[in-house]
Amino acid sequence: MITDGDLSRRRFLSAAARGVLLAAPANAGASPEYPLFVAQGSPRELGRQHGEQASEKIHAHLDIMATQGRMSKETLCSRALAFRPLFEKYCPHLLDEMRGLAEGAKSTLAEALAVNIRGELGHTAAEGCTTYVVSRAGTSNRGMLAGQNSDMTSQIPRLGYVLHLKPVNKPEILTWTFGGMICYHGMNSAGVAHFANALGGGPEDRMGMPHYPVKRLMLECDRIEQITKLFQTIPLASNGNYVVCDGHGAILDIEATTAGPEFLKDAGAGFLAHTNHFVCSRYARRENFAQSWKDSFPRLDRMNSLLQGKFGALSVGDMKKFLSDHNGYPTSICRHDSENQTVASLISEPGERRMHVAVGNPCQNRYATYSL
Repeated sequence: MITDGDLSRRRFLSAAARGVLLAAPANAGASPEYPLFVAQGSPRELGRQHGEQASEKIHAHLDIMATQGRMSKETLCSRALAFRPLFEKYCPHLLDEMRGLAEGAKSTLAEALAVNIRGELGHTAAEGCTTYVVSRAGTSNRGMLAGQNSDMTSQIPRLGYVLHLKPVNKPEILTWTFGGMICYHGMNSAGVAHFANALGGGPEDRMGMPHYPVKRLMLECDRIEQITKLFQTIPLASNGNYVVCDGHGAILDIEATTAGPEFLKDAGAGFLAHTNHFVCSRYARRENFAQSWKDSFPRLDRMNSLLQGKFGALSVGDMKKFLSDHNGYPTSICRHDSENQTVASLISEPGERRMHVAVGNPCQNRYATYSL
């Protein structure tokens, strides 16, 4: 499906093969399109090919992390290595992939670990995002839809790309990511998709697994039951929320905390939306709300209202409109200013094995379409 606002996959693949970033449609403030990087093979080969293609973005990401964290790269790497035993215990194949990432980018294992730990090293600002997942009953073509607005600082877009991974004996993965991270938001060829929000308040942070490798492990699954087991098994370093779906038609929201996960079902609604505050009864309390984004509550109300209003006939086009919604600005779903941007609006169609990624803020309505 290619629309006027979409980038033709053929043009995109041709440019990616030549190592060229395509120019965006001519308009003021246009950003370059996100490149597509493809890697296949063993974990080491996946990492090496990824690192070779993303080398400049990986080193730029490390510079930003050090600057924002007000620490030297040596300190950054020392902190990252403290997480190595957790990777060895819970995902040794991903540690091997990061060895390959370091080889491809001509960096060190510690640096490859650092960009995949990121927030737990103490430098990143919390991000305010709006996520959703819609069951087959809610869409016009009876396919599933999931996605989000991803709100970050304006430094991130130049680090971003879409990564298509083809691992051995595992589902193919399509993820929008940046700066060497082996997974961020995305979907796999088995119909699993996940999108994420930060959470305000809740249980205290601790030494545990960062979210980014766990996101990758989620996309190695083919059923939601496998994903829930991950969160029941792996200790997390911090709290975060996920909307998820699988190729069998299941949808779920997971408020994943350092004290364990809380699973939220749709209660027959046929869709789930989430922003940046707790919804589960265990943590939906005043003291946690006080640590949440003030615009989180109106964003959730608005997204729920929009989804309910067209439930049964929802389409990719509707989601593009919803993600660009400015109702109640500056507490709107599309929330950007001079310092922060909605840098990646993502709409996945897991059944069609297709993902649409906004180039620039979603209200500019410029999307590139990528397929598995």
